Amino acid sequence: MSEKAQSRDAGVLVIGLGRFGAAIAATLERLGRDVLAVEKDPALVQQWSSRLPVVEADATNPEALEQLGAEDFPVAVVGVGSYLEASVLITGNLVDMEMPQIWAKAISGEHGRILRRIGAHHVVYPEYDAGQRVAHMVSGRMLDYIEMEDGFAIVKMRPPRETQGFTLAESKIRQRYGITIIGVKPPGEPFEYATPDTRIGGDDLLIVSGDSGLLEKFAHRP
Repeated sequence: MSEKAQSRDAGVLVIGLGRFGAAIAATLERLGRDVLAVEKDPALVQQWSSRLPVVEADATNPEALEQLGAEDFPVAVVGVGSYLEASVLITGNLVDMEMPQIWAKAISGEHGRILRRIGAHHVVYPEYDAGQRVAHMVSGRMLDYIEMEDGFAIVKMRPPRETQGFTLAESKIRQRYGITIIGVKPPGEPFEYATPDTRIGGDDLLIVSGDSGLLEKFAHRP
């Protein structure tokens, strides 16, 4: 392996600096990850050049990807979603380069199916996921919502009144509602992993996991 490849073992190639790609690239950079952004729009390149390592190139051209050393990155994010043809061509180029991990943005179910068929390892739907998350949050006392696979979710929420002042053993939340309280954060105090002796206060924040339908019912308790 070349020195260049070794230096990029934890690096991420981000293609497209629209809102989605730019947010990912900027966050990774802030986290100290090795990032290289690729964007063909000169205006966006200029906008981000003072904040990110960015190269002006057309990633639909496989030769352009080869010239900038894309094969040395173990992870690539295709942030181009609005232009279906470009999204598919870029993803196909990365597949042909045998990129170990390809994350690709999709704007519809059909778009996502195409990306998976040509070899994308992970397909994300930013607008759909954000809409689903907000819908859960505005419908009850949930403050945050992350859905995993097969209907399993983790939420941050305020405790229902019937649980306040009781320990988990006393309230029997898992037996009654089929969900699990992972942890509790009292106001001004650090997060604590939950035990049967954990007592829930009215101002606490709960981290709860379980089936999304059961979590919805629990969150709607008075």
